[in-house]
Amino acid sequence: MNTNRIQEVIVTLFSVSLAEAQAQERTRCQSRGGLITFHGPGQLVCYPVLNLGCFRKSVRWYVCELERTVIKTCAQFGIEASTSPDTGVWAGDNKICAIGIHCGRYITSHGLALNCNTDMSWFDNIVPCGIMGKGVTSLSRELGRDVPTEEAVPKLLEAFTEQFNCTLIYN
Repeated sequence: MNTNRIQEVIVTLFSVSLAEAQAQERTRCQSRGGLITFHGPGQLVCYPVLNLGCFRKSVRWYVCELERTVIKTCAQFGIEASTSPDTGVWAGDNKICAIGIHCGRYITSHGLALNCNTDMSWFDNIVPCGIMGKGVTSLSRELGRDVPTEEAVPKLLEAFTEQFNCTLIYN
């Protein structure tokens, strides 16, 4: 791990509009962990592209760093979040952020989906990430007010920059 210089990380952020989600309502197979996941309106989806060789060659380390990034983001909103034996970030027994990554030759892809003002009814017909007996939540539900993705973006980027000690290049 090179600690003498700041690493650059490419981050892709996107949120899906309701119209896009309805137009593209279908199942897609992806080469990442987990069972069923959901990306849709009200989620902040972040797909960092990192060369772990410039940080630490450990997929587990990377997942833990993503979890810590989201925990810091939630803390900026005043939400107490934590990890559990199940991957992701949790507010109590409810998952607020799913994490699903792919790593080939220590280059990461895929990433995380933070529920901001997501309509939770999207999750009614699936078992999110294949985890039985747990719920899902959002920043909006936890705070009792609307939290659009645009409000969460700068907080997530700040937490990511701090956690990974890097400069972000994003689109």
